[in-house]
Amino acid sequence: MKKLVDLGVLPIRRRSSKGYTPHLLISFRSEKLHIFGIDTTPNEDSHALLITHAHSDHHGSSAMLSQNSVASEKTAKALEIMYGRRFVGTTFKVGDCVDMDGVRIRTYPTGHTIGATAFYWENEVGTTLLTTGDVKDASQLPRCDVLVTEATYGDPYDPQCSFTDDISAFKDAIRENVAFGAYSFGKAQRAVKLLRSLGYKEEIGMDSKSLELTRELMEHMGSLVSLGENGKMSIVPPRDLHRLPDHLDKFVLTGRSCSHQRIKISDHLDFNGLIKMVRDCKPEVTILYHPLGSRPSKLAQYLNENGFTAIPLDAITNVMIH
Repeated sequence: MKKLVDLGVLPIRRRSSKGYTPHLLISFRSEKLHIFGIDTTPNEDSHALLITHAHSDHHGSSAMLSQNSVASEKTAKALEIMYGRRFVGTTFKVGDCVDMDGVRIRTYPTGHTIGATAFYWENEVGTTLLTTGDVKDASQLPRCDVLVTEATYGDPYDPQCSFTDDISAFKDAIRENVAFGAYSFGKAQRAVKLLRSLGYKEEIGMDSKSLELTRELMEHMGSLVSLGENGKMSIVPPRDLHRLPDHLDKFVLTGRSCSHQRIKISDHLDFNGLIKMVRDCKPEVTILYHPLGSRPSKLAQYLNENGFTAIPLDAITNVMIH
């Protein structure tokens, strides 16, 4: 933590009578004091709320109602579709720069979902900060002094945290009368893109939410129809696979264990990818802020034992009480 102070950065957690609020705040100076919320809920302390992507565990559903929020155009559109509310903050195209509270922020793609964004800025002492959200492709991320990132597959002792996407298995599963279980935002769009890239030109049936998101966020994806209009190829959320006819072959696209047939396709870096990202970004300090559970601590311990400095969210002791 002393190293962060020397770098002019103070990570903060907020706590109320109900416990800690999601994720964290970053306090720093750039001409004046700024406090940026990282994938957290709106509060009176934040001068900007950085929304990395539209998945519910990154809390854009509430942050989208604040004029201090900032998200990519595609992330804002996904939030509006999923929650039926208007995004009232600032939007940008991924790769653009955006000004928030007088701070110039550069944006980078992370490949996690359509519109998923990493945010990069500099404080008054020249420290560069990069906050990534969840990451699938770190190849375009810049070097930084402080990295704020995820640890979804950050357990070095869990063999399921080391994998490569099994595109061959996905290709082998493409046939008539097949259904893929894929979350409506993120995995469903990736499944459609994979199908088209592998030469599947027929109609794809989708549940209503997946269909709306895919049509609004993607172009040139061929014929996409409502579930039931097409009986050959379907994409639905994993929880809905059991509602489909028994004669369909059913697969879940996931890096995690599941009760259905599984094809290992994840929208996250695996453990080895996370380590490579840290090595390539070369931060002096890495803050692991997501997800809940033990994996941020396990990844922090591994990084600290291997020549890096890392802090998990639950070790942050700077707390605002409200």
